[in-house]
Order: sequence, then C-alpha cells, then structure tokens
Amino acid sequence: MEIRCHRISGGRARGPALVTKEPISFLGTVDPETGEVVDPRHQLFGRSLRGKVLIFPGGKGSTVGSYVIYQLKKRGAAPLAMINIKSEPIVAVGAIISAIPLVDGVPASLLDLKDGAVVTVDADGEMVRVEGAD
Repeated sequence: MEIRCHRISGGRARGPALVTKEPISFLGTVDPETGEVVDPRHQLFGRSLRGKVLIFPGGKGSTVGSYVIYQLKKRGAAPLAMINIKSEPIVAVGAIISAIPLVDGVPASLLDLKDGAVVTVDADGEMVRVEGAD
C-alpha cells in the first residue's frame, strides 16, 4: 500500500511500525536516555521508540519536547521516522533539528495499522509505503 503524505522533515527510513492512537508529549512521557515510554497512563507504556517508525496522531505538551526528541537522537534511542495525522510545532522542530524523517497528512486509518508492520517513510518523495497491506 502506498500513501501520499506531506513532508515536514526530510529523509528516508524503513522499519517496524509502532502505533498509538494517543498524542505524545515527549517531555515526561518518554525517557530521553532509553526511548522507553515511561508514563503508565500512555497506551505505549513500557514500549521503546528506538528503531521504530512511530505512528501517532500528533504531539502535545511542552516545547521542551522538541529537545527530548533531540536527546533521543543523540543517544541512539530515537525512532527511525515519525508519521503524524497532523503534526504540530513541537514534534516538527524536534524532528527537524534531529534529522528524523517526519510526515503528516496521512489518513487517520493508518492508526489502525498493526505494530510490527514494515513501513517505509520517504519524506522527500512524500510517500509512505506499508509492506504486506492491501
């Protein structure tokens, strides 16, 4: 399956999907050292963002979240790429300063994708590819 999208932060990455229907506030929700979701109220609690294509509706919370994304990248604990339904400035700035591909403008039905599906994010080509999906 190929899905057109809108580029926020350029680049290309391929990896297993990690999907949540909940927005993410990177400050206080994600451990910047390990990439693990540490907020027990979040759907992804106990899961790691490291090496995943993170699919979520968008960000929320403090502008410090941009720096948390940067810390994740510097420590090798960041997602390979991120896909939002509608990105906002916190996640956008974090992705841009961290050189993490980020796209938005995808259908909300992408939030129904199963974890582990192999996803390619081609932000420069404004295309998301999901392998094995109809």
